[in-house]
Amino acid sequence: METKPKPRVLSGMRPTGALHLGHLTGALDNWVRLQDAYDCFYSVVDYHALTTEYEDPSAIRQNVIEVTLDWLAAGIDPAKSHVFIQSLVPEHAELHLLLSMTTPVSWLERVPTYKDVQANMAHRDLATYGFLGYPLLQTADIVIYKANAVPVGEDQAPHIEISREIVRRFNNFYGEVFPEPQTLLTPVPRTPGTDGRKMSKSYGNAIYLKDADTEIRSKLKTMVTDPARQRKTDKGDPAKCPVFDLHKAFSTQETRDWAAAGCTSASIGCIECKSKLADHVIARIAPMREKREYLAARPDTVMDVLKTGSASARAVAQATMHEVRQAMKIEY
Repeated sequence: METKPKPRVLSGMRPTGALHLGHLTGALDNWVRLQDAYDCFYSVVDYHALTTEYEDPSAIRQNVIEVTLDWLAAGIDPAKSHVFIQSLVPEHAELHLLLSMTTPVSWLERVPTYKDVQANMAHRDLATYGFLGYPLLQTADIVIYKANAVPVGEDQAPHIEISREIVRRFNNFYGEVFPEPQTLLTPVPRTPGTDGRKMSKSYGNAIYLKDADTEIRSKLKTMVTDPARQRKTDKGDPAKCPVFDLHKAFSTQETRDWAAAGCTSASIGCIECKSKLADHVIARIAPMREKREYLAARPDTVMDVLKTGSASARAVAQATMHEVRQAMKIEY
């Protein structure tokens, strides 16, 4: 009896350095779950990193390793998923170029993050085609594997919609080459950093997956809480407390109930609440950190995983590009 192939998903991360708790709750936990139900392609998108880091790309190579270490430590399994480096599959760049021939500039200029990122990174010159064409490269990343779906949070859904538009236009010119990728919406819990804002390396408020136990406790000890709790005797509101948001992501139901009751009744102090949170974060992170350290001491093993995954991904990409060139009448 013939086995029905699994549906396929594609996702990736820019190599900007070691990953933090926000990456774990916002993406990696879901990626690990998807491995059993989908044919997963997970890419470290180093070409994308160049759209903003083109002036000094010296850190990208090591950051590729850092990201991969965290993926493997979190449970991404190379035996179940294609784990690869974007630039080791040069067909991504070829398809990006071919898609650029049919995509109106106005479509790229209206992408919600285009002007937002430029404003937030005003210290860098992002008036380049590479940055403008980011959605095209992202579309190439997805459709070169004919991915059925892309796992994203709700805020990223517009990026998948423009990919669908680009695919429709391409298929209209050349025939049904690509399926339109679907948005696989995943609930992304709010993961605040130590200052209460979204956890981010650029904000300096992150707790990293490789942080030592003492470092985790030290960072959490300084974390902001409900501003109404100036003293231990002040009653608080867990819904307004970033610490409680992390409890929801990492603590057991018993501990969450304890923290909520203690906060609203002022029967526990914030330091006590943070200490209990640290226990749960450490319990979750420690085994991952141990695996990460083991792999970090064996960089050749990590690179072998990436090269093997890139070779298997490239075989799929090459087959797709053969179809693309045939459809466009440029297969010589």
